[in-house]
Amino acid sequence: MSSRFVRPVVVQVGRHDRERIIFDVNDAATILLRSFPHQTEKRKLAMDACLQVLRGEAQPPVARRAFVVAALEAKILRSD
Repeated sequence: MSSRFVRPVVVQVGRHDRERIIFDVNDAATILLRSFPHQTEKRKLAMDACLQVLRGEAQPPVARRAFVVAALEAKILRSD
């Protein structure tokens, strides 16, 4: 089963960092784990959604939506 997103998500974590293009659930989980500015409920929900997809319990759009919501909250979303 693919964990790829139908449409990539673009984020910019730090003000001076390059934009990062998130193509799949693994990319999203890595950003959530390593690069998110704050631990919030939306970040936790996005992490849980990514894990569900990786375990085969959910489809990639579920994780993508949760990731976009968390990225919006963290003000790192560049394009959806």
